[in-house]
Amino acid sequence: MSSDRVYHLVALQDLELMIREAQDPTKKEEEEKLGFPVQGMAELEKAREAVLKKIPQRDLRLYQRIKAKYDRVVVPVRSWICLGCFQALPTKATRAVSENGPLPTCENCGRILYWL
Repeated sequence: MSSDRVYHLVALQDLELMIREAQDPTKKEEEEKLGFPVQGMAELEKAREAVLKKIPQRDLRLYQRIKAKYDRVVVPVRSWICLGCFQALPTKATRAVSENGPLPTCENCGRILYWL
């Protein structure tokens, strides 16, 4: 399904952010002080690998290129506003994600978009 393309990228982004936070010594110490031991890194890595297998190479290359610039690669759109850069999208912006076509991206920041 074409909507799965964006769904898998959002899942990858969330897993990578969780892994990064869990590996950050400062964040880890803060979590443990609050009584939340940081565990499950192996499960997070395993889930990340499973999601990576579901993402087409073309989409993954786009994701990685954008990730070099931004922490949040895939961002929602609300009321035709990109919630990555908070700029209005042009009326020609499309919500449709075709099976083999390009993913929708913001003309201003270049992030991958999905509509809420």
